[in-house]
Amino acid sequence: MNTPIEISADFAKVLAEAIRLNKVTEGALDVTVGPVVNLWGFGPEKRPEKQPTPEQLAERQAWVGIDKITLDTNKEKATLSKALPQVYVDLSSIAKGFGVDQVAEKLEQLNAQNYMVEIGGEIRAKGKNIEGKPWQIAIEKPTTTGERAVEAVIGLNNMGMASSGDYRIYFEENGKRFAHEIDPKTGYPIQHHLASITVLAPTSMTADGLSTGLFVLGEDKALEVAEKNNLAVYLIIRTDNGFVTKSSSAFKKLTETKE
Repeated sequence: MNTPIEISADFAKVLAEAIRLNKVTEGALDVTVGPVVNLWGFGPEKRPEKQPTPEQLAERQAWVGIDKITLDTNKEKATLSKALPQVYVDLSSIAKGFGVDQVAEKLEQLNAQNYMVEIGGEIRAKGKNIEGKPWQIAIEKPTTTGERAVEAVIGLNNMGMASSGDYRIYFEENGKRFAHEIDPKTGYPIQHHLASITVLAPTSMTADGLSTGLFVLGEDKALEVAEKNNLAVYLIIRTDNGFVTKSSSAFKKLTETKE
């Protein structure tokens, strides 16, 4: 505790971006939220599928907060320390995107001009597909039946793409639905009408982290943050009359020129 340990350059790079995006998303992306995620049964601990007690939540919430970790990249070797022994870092909201970028950068080293890399739904694309068009990527339409359906198709070129949603991983108790995305500020699963959000960014890592953080914020705040920071986002919102879509100014501008 409070003892710096050396970490790899890759770990430091991903963590530094997670800390930066914590600020961009006004605290909604928090890679220390793992203890609370586990308590709700969405992490590696045994899944209880029941609502934790307020006392249990309060105990775990005390272990959460980006201010409880310190990353130092000013030395030859990056170091990381934590303020409490129970604090831990879970990079699952951003590391997959980093993996996509690693593959893409390897392809760049090989001077590949046209490629599309996808790992678990996170994407980075460059150039054109075999038909000579920008890579045609579908945004999935949320359904309650589990069937796969397409909401929209965009042409992706020289950027990363990631989506987050609440329509696949959740549990229900006493008729109430609990989604797997946890609000780090409250310790409770998000309760809003945003079904999914898709983010376009220069790297898949950035898109990955932003999609998680902005999804936690909900439809209104996510769009506000996106406009404030010139982020390209596409939202699918649940209403009493079905789904409606909204997109940021940056998303409209990118898709108008890329398709």
